[in-house]
Amino acid sequence: MSDESENGRLAEDALSYEEFRAVMGSFASGVSVVTTIDEDGTPNGLTCSAVCSVSVGPPLLLCCVRKPSRTLDTLCSRGQFAVNFLDSQARDLSDLFAGRLTDKFALADWAPGPTLGMPLLDRTVAHAECEVHDVVDAGDHVVVLGRLCSGRIHTGRFPLGYWRGGYVRLFRMTASARP
Repeated sequence: MSDESENGRLAEDALSYEEFRAVMGSFASGVSVVTTIDEDGTPNGLTCSAVCSVSVGPPLLLCCVRKPSRTLDTLCSRGQFAVNFLDSQARDLSDLFAGRLTDKFALADWAPGPTLGMPLLDRTVAHAECEVHDVVDAGDHVVVLGRLCSGRIHTGRFPLGYWRGGYVRLFRMTASARP
């Protein structure tokens, strides 16, 4: 049985796929690349806009990853990953890691993280190295909860955003610009 009925709705009284995407796309989000490295030392990564903080004690974040995914498989088997919060100049990295190239890391500047050795990209506003805390199946995605082991911020950079199907640049409003 399909999740989508004859009228294009996902379930009884639910929004259609297009309506769901339009509603959720109206919420601006940051853009990140979730990275991990397999047992052979091969890095894996994917672009992810569904990332948020969960808890300060213990320090947890979550990211939602669509199934199936080689990066997700590696992340779950390795039990470690990094979230690279992209800066406003990293649109090309977002596109690269959203694609299906096999060796994305050959086209990106990165280094192993200081704590877990997870791949950290250069064009970020911040990054977090995490250990998997829990994995929750959620429809066509998996919610990965990560416990932060280390992180770093770059204060002189602005984040890359995503809103209604396109990239946006976010900036800090000054007090005089507020209503």
